[in-house]
Amino acid sequence: MAGWFAFRRLRKWKPGSRWVARLEFVLYLLVSIGTLCIIYAHTIEPYWPEVTHVSLRSPKLNPGSRLRIVQISDLHCDGKVRLEKRLPEIIRAEHPDLIMFTGDTVNGVEGVPVARELLAQLPKIAPTYAVLGNWDVGFVRKWRQPLEQPSFFEGTGIHNLAGQAESVETAGIRIWIAGAATSQERLLPALLATAPPDQFSVLLFHFPDEVEVVQQKKIDLYLAGHTHGGQIALPFYGALVTFSKFDKKYERGLHAIGGSWLYVNRGIGLEGFPPRARFLSRPEITVFDISAQSQQQ
Repeated sequence: MAGWFAFRRLRKWKPGSRWVARLEFVLYLLVSIGTLCIIYAHTIEPYWPEVTHVSLRSPKLNPGSRLRIVQISDLHCDGKVRLEKRLPEIIRAEHPDLIMFTGDTVNGVEGVPVARELLAQLPKIAPTYAVLGNWDVGFVRKWRQPLEQPSFFEGTGIHNLAGQAESVETAGIRIWIAGAATSQERLLPALLATAPPDQFSVLLFHFPDEVEVVQQKKIDLYLAGHTHGGQIALPFYGALVTFSKFDKKYERGLHAIGGSWLYVNRGIGLEGFPPRARFLSRPEITVFDISAQSQQQ
């Protein structure tokens, strides 16, 4: 419609009424706004990371103790470097005790060296744990690699949790960390049943879709990604698409689920399929500050 008006203008057409002129102005305005939004979504927001701080309290921590965890997700590295060079310094500035990566590392083979270079820097900041997302599992199978040793983690020092759990001590706190790759959902009930009841427990799984299992097993913190916060979102509505079985219910952010917490990180990179853009869903680094809570609180 706006194009029709522009074409008529080139032919020295003039609107016959004030209402037609107003309609023409509104259409031009909408086209201008839409064009600016497209430019912003492709050239600004994917390069504009946001650090989100979340405070949690747990009776499993001793009085006066504090634990800081940084979560990143959905790097989707490819041949074009976006935030990979900046991420280590952003994370280092937060002084984490632990770093968690919840999967989807690369968009293709050209992203492997970019991912390795980034991931190799994270264990130098703090012990780093990771799981494989659905893109990762797809490539590992295509490249005929074991889930436990994907090429993009090789030589990085990352703790890849492929259906395993580790009990570690950091900042004077004993914490239990479990993780499973996408396609290992069947392992979760038995794995989570081994969580020590007196240790703060964290599950890493790429999808938020296993939240009911986590709630049943009373896991303290479930970290997920996958949704990208929609990657393209609308004001007052949020994500257009999440590819979660819960649709928009857990599209992003913190959710209290019984005695458990679920956090869905918006991720860093861009899905390998179009649209290769972000709108109202900035790349996210999440910082969790976990402190002690008395039994009475």
